[in-house]
Amino acid sequence: MPRTALLVSGALLAALLPLSAAAHAADDPAPTPVDRFEGEVPFASQPADGIFTWGSDADDPPALRLADRADAPEGAKVLTGTYDISGYGGFTHDFAADQPAHDWSAHQGIRFWWEGRDNGRKIAFEIKDGGANGEASELWTTSFTDDFTGWKQIEIPFTDFQYRTDYQPVGGIDHVLGLTQMWGYAVTLPAGAKGDFAMDDVELYGKADQALHASVTTGAPVYPVKAGGTARVQVTLATTGDRPVDDPVTVSYSTGGGTATAGRDYTPVEGTLTFPAGTASGTTRTIEVPTRPNRAPSAAKTIPLKLTVTGAKAPAETPQVVVDAHGLPYQNAKLPVKKRVADLLSRMSLQEKAGQMTQAERGAVGGGADVAVYSLGSLLSGGGSTPTPNTPEAWAKMIDGFQLRAQATRFQVPLIYGVDAVHGHNNLAGATIMPHNIGIGASRDPQLAQDTGSVTAAEVRATGIPWDFAPCLCVSRDERWGRSYESFGEDPALVQSMETMIQGLQGSADGRDLSRNDKVLATAKHFVGDGGTAYGSSTTGTYTIDQGVTTVTRQQLEDIHLAPYQTAVQRGIGTVMPSYSSLDIVGDGKGAVKMHARGDMINGVLKDRMGFGGFVISDWNAIDQLPGDYAAHVRTAVNAGVDMMMVPNSYKDFSSTLADEVKAGRISEKRIDDAVSRILTQKFKLGLFEHPYADTSGAAAIGSPAHRAVARRAAAESQVLLKNSGGLLPLKKSEKVYVAGSNADDLGNQTGGWTITWQGASGTHTQGTTILQGMRDAGGNVTYSKDASASTDGYDVGVVVVGETPYAEGVGDVGNGHSLQLSAADQAAVDKVCAAMKCAVLIVSGRPQLIGDRLGDIDALVASWLPGTEGEGVADVLYGKRPFTGQLPVTWPKSESQLPINVGDASYDPQFPYGWGLTTLTSAPEGGTATLKALGAAATAAERRGDDRAGRELVTKARLFVQNRVGERMTQAVAKPFADADHLLLTGRYGKAVEKLSEAYRAA
Repeated sequence: MPRTALLVSGALLAALLPLSAAAHAADDPAPTPVDRFEGEVPFASQPADGIFTWGSDADDPPALRLADRADAPEGAKVLTGTYDISGYGGFTHDFAADQPAHDWSAHQGIRFWWEGRDNGRKIAFEIKDGGANGEASELWTTSFTDDFTGWKQIEIPFTDFQYRTDYQPVGGIDHVLGLTQMWGYAVTLPAGAKGDFAMDDVELYGKADQALHASVTTGAPVYPVKAGGTARVQVTLATTGDRPVDDPVTVSYSTGGGTATAGRDYTPVEGTLTFPAGTASGTTRTIEVPTRPNRAPSAAKTIPLKLTVTGAKAPAETPQVVVDAHGLPYQNAKLPVKKRVADLLSRMSLQEKAGQMTQAERGAVGGGADVAVYSLGSLLSGGGSTPTPNTPEAWAKMIDGFQLRAQATRFQVPLIYGVDAVHGHNNLAGATIMPHNIGIGASRDPQLAQDTGSVTAAEVRATGIPWDFAPCLCVSRDERWGRSYESFGEDPALVQSMETMIQGLQGSADGRDLSRNDKVLATAKHFVGDGGTAYGSSTTGTYTIDQGVTTVTRQQLEDIHLAPYQTAVQRGIGTVMPSYSSLDIVGDGKGAVKMHARGDMINGVLKDRMGFGGFVISDWNAIDQLPGDYAAHVRTAVNAGVDMMMVPNSYKDFSSTLADEVKAGRISEKRIDDAVSRILTQKFKLGLFEHPYADTSGAAAIGSPAHRAVARRAAAESQVLLKNSGGLLPLKKSEKVYVAGSNADDLGNQTGGWTITWQGASGTHTQGTTILQGMRDAGGNVTYSKDASASTDGYDVGVVVVGETPYAEGVGDVGNGHSLQLSAADQAAVDKVCAAMKCAVLIVSGRPQLIGDRLGDIDALVASWLPGTEGEGVADVLYGKRPFTGQLPVTWPKSESQLPINVGDASYDPQFPYGWGLTTLTSAPEGGTATLKALGAAATAAERRGDDRAGRELVTKARLFVQNRVGERMTQAVAKPFADADHLLLTGRYGKAVEKLSEAYRAA
């Protein structure tokens, strides 16, 4: 049959060419086969050389076979396949991982024969460059369209491949298509409809194009300069492998276009730069663009510098010189913030205001050109969205690059970059990772909460990030919730007491510290009631409770869920994030309404009644869950009071839709001005207009001994000793200790979700000390057997560290692949060790685990929560360097059937009550009811005179006294007043707290 060649160019599928037109030049190297599909490459997977399939689920990988075909373009066989893909699917040829990678650098591109179905569908084709092997390499991608019938040869020059910015390779990361270490190719087949294909003869063709190995870059995409100054645009020649160029490279340049006027704002320039043959890689030339002095107040103006490159790959975009805005009142740092905001707002267009209300994900904007095109107000990194490499320097460089883009807008309004640093700068490898909030709540130490916030703020700001989506102020009422560890506890009074973290993050409540290089804007989330969702009420995928419905009376809403937000507003919280969940207030007639649509709560309660003066930021794509079409989503959320929308990938649609809704009169300009004023106010307070770029002077302290010391103290104070028969803990260094369990030596399990990635992961992915290593560092005589398979003979005590593996949000909901039961392996380890010797069991988890059936066989039980990177803090209390002082921030249930169970419930019969926590190294007071009576009288007196410190100390003595009496004889009659007492303590009613403890004492 006649054969024609299909040429894929920059337009991906530019033209069909006759075979004669594709004839090779005489000096072209001979084609090099990659796959002939004659059986020389088997169906296999790594480390072997082979073809294998993949897909998003079990049904998505295609079915492949080598078929004899009389019309095969080459040889006797072709690769054929059928597919029916709902998510994604395709196949890969990986070269053998135990052999050297292939060198494709002598060729112009890669080609293959494809049997067209003329279905108009796109097929993605990728090649694998660098790294350790085919599955740890960079992906470079392009595509072609199946809009033809019969066999066609598709030729793809290597210059057409683009780096996959959404792919995080394991190794070989330089973002340069080197072609000297190639590991194969991959084909992604179309999804959404059944199909079949045939393919043959993958080979390398042509002579290498110098433009593949040589490129011209500019030092930056944007060059801000003061009016009258001269911009110096650096033009650099770079080559793969740093080899000199074989042929000359010329760069013609000229100024023109943009918003600046030639002759008035700048002196036009044009000319040609030449890099002769033999020029070394890295050689730089400079183009100077002089601007004219201008004392009249002016917005920023742009001067594009057009570059035409011959002999090398041109820059990806045209660099712009920007004459800085100057002389405008909003730029005067001496003016009050309110006046600066009003002036800037008065100058902005509707499109610019819409941009300020838009937040995009950093991966979606690529190099960042859209920051200026859409006047974006904010970018964020979602969980695990990190620069490469994941270092403080790379974070600062990345964010500075985005900030530079904002300088190309009329008023040079800086971006505000946000990140979920929910227990330390948890996206950054090597940062100090604190215990999750549930552990901070267990510490009952407001100063500690503030100190952890201070460390987090310092490490976050040192990487150029001024905004933290923390703390979570949810009041967790059901431990089946996958986010329960994000809560300080089940008692709103406990949550309120831990809001000192806001001052750690932001500094002074009046915002005067926000411009410091060690403070960040904080976010109270998730407003309101996210911790109260009912089990089974979620409508999100396979979630069971997260993003569900919270049904409460108005009084319950006020007392439990709204109370922490009033405290946050009083503490000067800068931003608030609504919840994904729905709120159903009994008797209000509204039913269950998504929080992003509840104007009565956001506008009415938060902004009007509470007086919140910051801005409201939506959760990730949360408006997509609202009813109606997209315009209704935007209109509903904005009118409800959401000021900035987190629309990671749909920022273009949001910005344009928002403007359209205003033009149509469905959103008022007054509402837009209110939102933008709130956003600009925080940007001015943060000092971003004066200092938009990263101040990295504090970067040396990231993960420093001083910061880790705070995390170590937090880990120690978060440990809750639930049982301690015979005073087994603290351990003695002379004792031979047998350590077992899945979480004894796993830093990933110990740090939990929201660590490096959104869901977190088991194993070692950052720097820190496991509990096992902490015990060794403490001088313990320790032997470790993860599964307790080693002999248990000859040991004095066993320590079994068990619990959960990482998860985040609804992924961790009980019933969504998770339970409150220990794994079979953990149960076996507990059973074996505790049967052989005295044992202490540590539960590393984000919530209570059901342990009641084994409690009688366990001598000491510790709720370790998720202690973070500093396992030495756990060892500190195990070996008595510090006392156990933690208390339960949530009720520890006997069985899942009791859930939800919380302090204050009418029926309350837990395994361990809220507030329970034994201590070591401290003796409980002696005596009987007379002792309690005396403590109660003193506590009442302290309360009357406003002596909170004395009141807390007196209640603590009474609690220890009662715990000593109760021992292991916990009953319902003891548990309820005991838990109530801790709530009373937190609300400052010290005398009543001792009365409740006296009631528990009498019941014991």
